[in-house]
Amino acid sequence: MARYADRLLADGERIALRGRQHVLAPIIDGRIAWAILIASIVLVFLSGQLQRGIARDIFGWIGLALLLGSLVWLGYVFLRWYSTEYMVTNRRVVNVSGILNKRSADSSLEKINDAVLEQSILGRMFGFGDLDILTANEESVDRYRLLGQAQTFKKTMLDQKHRLEQEVFQVPAPPLRATAPTPPPAAPAAPVGLPGGGVAVATPTAAPAAPPAKAMTAEEITRALGDLADLRDRGAISAEEYEAKKQDLLGRL
Repeated sequence: MARYADRLLADGERIALRGRQHVLAPIIDGRIAWAILIASIVLVFLSGQLQRGIARDIFGWIGLALLLGSLVWLGYVFLRWYSTEYMVTNRRVVNVSGILNKRSADSSLEKINDAVLEQSILGRMFGFGDLDILTANEESVDRYRLLGQAQTFKKTMLDQKHRLEQEVFQVPAPPLRATAPTPPPAAPAAPVGLPGGGVAVATPTAAPAAPPAKAMTAEEITRALGDLADLRDRGAISAEEYEAKKQDLLGRL
């Protein structure tokens, strides 16, 4: 059975890297649950050392309740960690989360302005960190906490962004065009009589040339391609329509 994230890929989109939070994430995020679990085990053990009576029963039941509650909490933390997945494709960065109700958020590579990676000493030792991805409008920040292999993830994302930019600004050579057939000679104009017996010939008027397509700057084309990528990712246009429009825009450089 295909993963949920795989079913989000568009036509022609390929995965460059898969990632998730570090294996220490369930321990760090569930540190309160771990503390309750340890305390409940100690409480159950101490209640067993008491003499039979109400105090022993109360401490025993409280310890068991805390033990079961902490185990359920830790199970939820683990399932949330397992169901969260990150992907870098040749077009975008995808973040999929949710155990039963899924949530998918993505950032187009064209609109990524910067990526800030923060690693503590512990993160450098075990290979995790927090990655902030800043988009073009600089108002929304996608934060990836406790990201495993954070340096590799950032490097792969920047490499894919560079390749996409090279593909966008690589203007294809103009196609060979067949020589237009020579138009037939224009029919001679009918002579017009003039006073005194002279003859005047009317000169044919040339048809006006078609205006050339308006040239666009590289910045305008980049913005237009970013808007097209958003439409493609939302399913408003197909991948074929996106490629056709992209070639049309590149031809205006």
